[in-house]
Amino acid sequence: MNDPILVIDDVSKRFGGLQALRNVSFDVKQGEIHALIGPNGAGKTTLFNIINGFLKPTEGHVYFRGKRIDGMRPSAVASMGIGRTFQIVKVFPEMTVLENVLSGLGMDVYDGFRTFVEKPFSKERMNRAMEILESCGLSDFLDKLASNLPLGLQRKLEIARALATSPQLLLLDEPASGLNDLETNELRELIFKLNEKGITILFIEHDMKFTMNTAEMVTVLDYGEKIAEGKPEEVSKDPKVLEAYLGSGEVAESR
Repeated sequence: MNDPILVIDDVSKRFGGLQALRNVSFDVKQGEIHALIGPNGAGKTTLFNIINGFLKPTEGHVYFRGKRIDGMRPSAVASMGIGRTFQIVKVFPEMTVLENVLSGLGMDVYDGFRTFVEKPFSKERMNRAMEILESCGLSDFLDKLASNLPLGLQRKLEIARALATSPQLLLLDEPASGLNDLETNELRELIFKLNEKGITILFIEHDMKFTMNTAEMVTVLDYGEKIAEGKPEEVSKDPKVLEAYLGSGEVAESR
């Protein structure tokens, strides 16, 4: 069994009188595709924001590859090897597809004095950007403005930009939201391809068919607490999950 790449250790988060997370603990194994699910307001995105440094936990700790990262700046977390996409697409709309990816490749240049002495868009970085665009199926759109892409391609572009930071762990926040069936299937294939290349995936998703057909392990939150964890087929039959999140019906079609 692979060792954990990410450890969530008894994490709680309060916003004044609101308890967003309460004593949440789970591991994500190296090389795993792991889903984090739960109803709206369960604390999923709050936990993502703690992992990548946007928020500090009120209690508990987060460890990445054995090193404690809670409280670190987002840029420092990214430089350690954690990439991130967002529930609401956050591409740079007035930049081209190529420029969006180059912005990720220039991350190590921007943060410090090298900004003034080194060009982020070297030939090496241009070649790497083209490789990433090819792997994400975006080569035909490199000169197009990001704002002119349909939603499915914008979500791929967000992933491509995150890949530019060379992540070992990729956090995807509702990547299938708003996508049609074709786009969803293409997204699933992209996730599998990235995972085959050694990238660990942790994703939040409300599309249960997508989740059950994509994830190897599922963790379920409800009202900020972990209520279940296991293989998709196990979680889909858990009475607490059915009651809290999925209703009384079947979760999704089997694999």
